[in-house]
Amino acid sequence: MTPGSNIPLPASRVAVDVAAPVRLDVSGLLLTGDGKVRSDDDFIFYNQPSGPGVTYRSGGGTAPDAITVDTAAVPPGIEKIVVTASPDAAGQTFQGIEPTATIRNADDNSVLATFTPPQLGTETALVVVEIYLRNGAWKARAVGQGYANGLAGIATDFGVTVEEPAAAAPVAPAPVAPAPPAPAAVASAVPPMPQTPPPPAPPAPGTGKINLDKGRVSLQKNQTVSLVKAGRPLLSQIKMGLGWEPAFRGADIDLDASVIAFGPQRNHIDSCYFGKLSIINGAIKHSGDNLTGEGGGDDEVIAVDLGRLPQEVTGLVFTVNSFSGQNFTEVAKAYCRLLDAVTGEELVRFDLTHAEPQTGVMMAKLIRQFSGEWDMTAMGDFVKARTVRNMVKPAAQAL
Repeated sequence: MTPGSNIPLPASRVAVDVAAPVRLDVSGLLLTGDGKVRSDDDFIFYNQPSGPGVTYRSGGGTAPDAITVDTAAVPPGIEKIVVTASPDAAGQTFQGIEPTATIRNADDNSVLATFTPPQLGTETALVVVEIYLRNGAWKARAVGQGYANGLAGIATDFGVTVEEPAAAAPVAPAPVAPAPPAPAAVASAVPPMPQTPPPPAPPAPGTGKINLDKGRVSLQKNQTVSLVKAGRPLLSQIKMGLGWEPAFRGADIDLDASVIAFGPQRNHIDSCYFGKLSIINGAIKHSGDNLTGEGGGDDEVIAVDLGRLPQEVTGLVFTVNSFSGQNFTEVAKAYCRLLDAVTGEELVRFDLTHAEPQTGVMMAKLIRQFSGEWDMTAMGDFVKARTVRNMVKPAAQAL
């Protein structure tokens, strides 16, 4: 499976185990339609191994931990069970220890699907997969969402109250039994604490996601920003503006901005460019072709109504091609910026400062997360491609 893809579940009882080169702590959370637990009792882990329709099984250090979901026994109102994992060793990240989730029929142990989250770095906990109810049928979706603040970050995000054991205390407070240090002990039901806010400055490349709470974000290559503000997804109309200037006075360069839409299996759905200015029933629209790059401001603009995109659209890749054949080394500067289409406010900017002698570049990608929110990642990856048609394959591989 790839991030965002899903499969129907042919069995009512399924088990999800998560294996890695190191020991992992695996947990499950039962979520209602608003994406929250009903109480701390819906957090299933080694210290609380059973709940309604969901159980935890320890691998004892010789086999992977697993979460088993009996969909027939899941109570009404629970629409999703997320399966999480974190390294057992305190403070250890997923850098270099790719985990693999295996979804099995719990009755005959047959494998239904496997998923290995890609491009992990400083994450110390992951939402790996989810078992969810859609139109009366249960399905499984690959997620791979990382957290830099451990299992506590995941737990509080879904409404569980947690207390970290004191650093000097060798044993967690009663009645919770002594436990490995990675997961947090369930505490009394008090209002959940918010996640630790991001630092004022953007993190170094590859060090996790930031959001829009502090205003406009300037991304570096491979950085990701979650299109969330004040805890709410930005499900509204946005615009992606792309601009460039000729490197030499008087030299016209015909660059073309495009967006390629993909489904959960990295399948190509459609492409929006100067030859096709509207796709997906008008949810994505192109401003038209700029043949020279002259003039201030955005050279081409692509408007995207995130709220109108159907569920089968899970990824968008924004590209620029040199239709006239010049390499990007002949472009003085190129950038893309994300704007709120209603207010005109600039939300995210990525300035491409290092060009390569190629005719195509993938500027940025938008990925729909399992929770419904969208993430934008700065790319800046160059390829040999003068048209959007030749960008489809490398764009799919980059998702």
